[in-house]
Amino acid sequence: MPSIRYRILNVFAETPFGGNPLAVIEDGSVLTDADMQAVARQFNLSETTFLLPSDRAAARVRIFTPTYEMAFAGHPTLGSAQVVRELFKAGDSFALEMQAGLIPVHADGDQWTLRANQPEYRAMLATRAELAAMLNLPEEAIAAPAMWVNCGTEQPMIPLTGVEHVHACRPDPDLMAKYSTNAQGQAKTYVFARTADGFESRYFWISGQSGLAEDPGTGSACANLGGWWMAAEGDEPLKAAIRQGTHIKRPNLLTLEVTDGEIHVGGRVIELGSGELHW
Repeated sequence: MPSIRYRILNVFAETPFGGNPLAVIEDGSVLTDADMQAVARQFNLSETTFLLPSDRAAARVRIFTPTYEMAFAGHPTLGSAQVVRELFKAGDSFALEMQAGLIPVHADGDQWTLRANQPEYRAMLATRAELAAMLNLPEEAIAAPAMWVNCGTEQPMIPLTGVEHVHACRPDPDLMAKYSTNAQGQAKTYVFARTADGFESRYFWISGQSGLAEDPGTGSACANLGGWWMAAEGDEPLKAAIRQGTHIKRPNLLTLEVTDGEIHVGGRVIELGSGELHW
């Protein structure tokens, strides 16, 4: 009978029940791919991670949603790092091996930061009018340029002209599928607008089980926002607070720093508990 230990953590959390929840399986080496997918489906969180041995890093991390495996995601990276530090006595600076490559992480207490991969870009073919219709916003709410960015997970970056438009977004799933589907066939969209100290953002995707879904805190999209900044602003440095989850009453606070051609994403990790699964 398989038996595995797990931890439950909240990432990008300023309070114990804020942030984005994550399950971390302490030892995934005893599990098959099918087992990992079944466990992720059981937790039914946006992501569940599985720690495995690595000869290149402090640990190898595999990331599963309830329906598929991901090459990279931000809050699973930071939450897994906190568990790796404790389990393997890895210290405050190390790398994690993922499908997207080696991701360096660093901690200052329970505040973790990752260095994202260099961004890749492709044009968004939808017009401003089409993006506005997709988001149920007036055309003047769409700022330019919108683009696909990939720092490990490809997502569309859609800048808006004001925070009020971020909160007013009501994406149309059919138009998302038409205008905002990535190379892996996943319909998703990330919108953001400037604030006094950074950006307000929201992230939507189409879930096959429940239709339109909204993520409370998306580290991979925050990294891609850094890539968007590099494309839009060139060498201009950025140090910003990214707020997400406000609309769904699950506040997340992410940090984003772009300097010297590097993108760093961070946030606080709070562990809530642990346990075992048996089957």
